[in-house]
Amino acid sequence: MRIFVVDDHELFRSGLLLLLSSLQSDIEFEQANNLKSILSYDAKDTIDLILLDLYLPDAKGFDALNAVKASFDCAVVVLSSEDNPQIIRDAIANGAAGFVPKSSSPEVLVAAIKLVLANGVYLPPHVLDGYTDLRELDDTQRDKIIAKLSKKQLAVLTGASQGKSNKVIARELHIAEGTVKAHLSACYRALDVDNRTEAVYA
Repeated sequence: MRIFVVDDHELFRSGLLLLLSSLQSDIEFEQANNLKSILSYDAKDTIDLILLDLYLPDAKGFDALNAVKASFDCAVVVLSSEDNPQIIRDAIANGAAGFVPKSSSPEVLVAAIKLVLANGVYLPPHVLDGYTDLRELDDTQRDKIIAKLSKKQLAVLTGASQGKSNKVIARELHIAEGTVKAHLSACYRALDVDNRTEAVYA
């Protein structure tokens, strides 16, 4: 497995690499300290996971996340000192497969990465208040909700829950990006949620 760590603080990157070496013995790491460096990486298809600082010196807002998602076909986990719930939800809406505040414990970070690598989505507990969680419903209620979704809608929602962009989902399912958006809107209605982040969590 190859993980790309993108952060402008060398000490943080070094500590992260040491911590993540415990995940499994055959991990290879790539490093970058700015957006330009990671975008110029010429073996993009070899990367399995990207750990990305939300605020890089050569990017603003979600520019780095959007650019990396457009260039790499893998999950991206945002690591940031930011813990504003709305910004975290917006990061997921922009395609992040997880958001881990830098104030989190090493155990939380490792658990979050394992979840993402298993095609899950990680959000900090304080962001989840009020979200629909299908695991809290009984089998009959859950089946009724899922039965409202067509196979294609479920496939689109699965792609979104894996942190894939609309463009990637469209390519994999051989449909137009506009169709992906339409399917996601149908999923929101079926799940009784308002946006991509809530749908992904549900």
